[in-house]
Amino acid sequence: MNQSDNLLEEIHNSFPVGSRDIRTYSPLALAYLGDAVFEIMIRTLITERTGGPVKNLHKRTSALVNAGAQAKLAASMQEQLTEEELTAFRHGRNAKASSVAKNADIHDYRNATGLEALFGYLYLTGRSGRAVKLLKYAFEQLDITI
Repeated sequence: MNQSDNLLEEIHNSFPVGSRDIRTYSPLALAYLGDAVFEIMIRTLITERTGGPVKNLHKRTSALVNAGAQAKLAASMQEQLTEEELTAFRHGRNAKASSVAKNADIHDYRNATGLEALFGYLYLTGRSGRAVKLLKYAFEQLDITI
C-alpha cells in the first residue's frame, strides 16, 4: 500500500468512497467539517509553539476558536480569497443555521460559519495548504502571534 502524508488521501485510501461532487455538500456540512479543520490547525500551533499544561493549551485555543475571533480572521483575509473561495465562504455565511452559539452575536456567528465552510471546502478539495496560507495571512494582518 502506498503511504501518504496527506490526511484526506489517507482517509480515502483506507476507507474508500465513491466520488462525490463538492457542490452536493450543504454549506453547513462544510462548516461542520471546517470547524474541525480550523481547530486542528489552531491546536497544532498552540501545542507546538507554547506547550504547557492542557488547561493552558485549551485556554489559548479557546481564545481563537470562537465566533468572534473567527469573524475577525475571516474579515482580514477577504481580499486574498479567489472567486471560488468567496463563493464557499458566502454559502457558509448565508446558510440558515437552526441555532446560534450562546456567546456570539448573529453577525459574528455567520461570518465564523463562512470561514468554517471555506476551510471545509478547501480540505475536501485537497487544498488544506491554502487554508494554512490564509490563516497565516490573517494572523499577520491582525498581528496575532502564537
